[in-house]
Amino acid sequence: MTSMERPTTEIDGCRAAHGQLADSLNAITERSARRPSLLPDWSIAHVLCHLTNNADAMTRRIEAALDGRTVDQYPGGAAGRAHAIDRGAQRSAADLVQQTRDSASRLDSLFGSVPDEGWARPVRTVAGTEHPLGLLPFRRWREVEVHHADLGLAFTPADWSPELVHRALPRLIAGLPDRSSPTGLAAWLLGRGPAPDLDPWA
Repeated sequence: MTSMERPTTEIDGCRAAHGQLADSLNAITERSARRPSLLPDWSIAHVLCHLTNNADAMTRRIEAALDGRTVDQYPGGAAGRAHAIDRGAQRSAADLVQQTRDSASRLDSLFGSVPDEGWARPVRTVAGTEHPLGLLPFRRWREVEVHHADLGLAFTPADWSPELVHRALPRLIAGLPDRSSPTGLAAWLLGRGPAPDLDPWA
């Protein structure tokens, strides 16, 4: 098995993002949880449920990987993920907030306890592909900061940490040709055309 260094910066960034999210959760009420988020067809409750389920999925996959197993990211795949979010979003605001906090805390503790040899172990994505466990802290960090802004509260993309943007931007730029016309992108970047429409980021 190929070795992989402990992703210390990403673990620290994830923990800080969880702390910022926890502060914003103090403003969530039963009424505000039912308001639309900035994501199409999702309320604030949906976003909170997704953040909880995402943390729990990482916890489950890490525990399995350290036990020498690989498990699905979400039971039932993408359809199971969507169903679990719709169902979970019906919970009370107090439950959603507490579960968001608790799932983040469990994941932070688990990241801190992974042995050095564990970071190279494989975990499975919702698409069925596999990657090293060591990529999860960055993916969770990105997930939390991006969806924190999607809540539509005081935290906005302007508040994304420079360290996260520095790591995420090259990956996003590299994926642009798969989301639009390469010619349209080139024309825009050369000042010869308008910004092209982009397919949803996945």
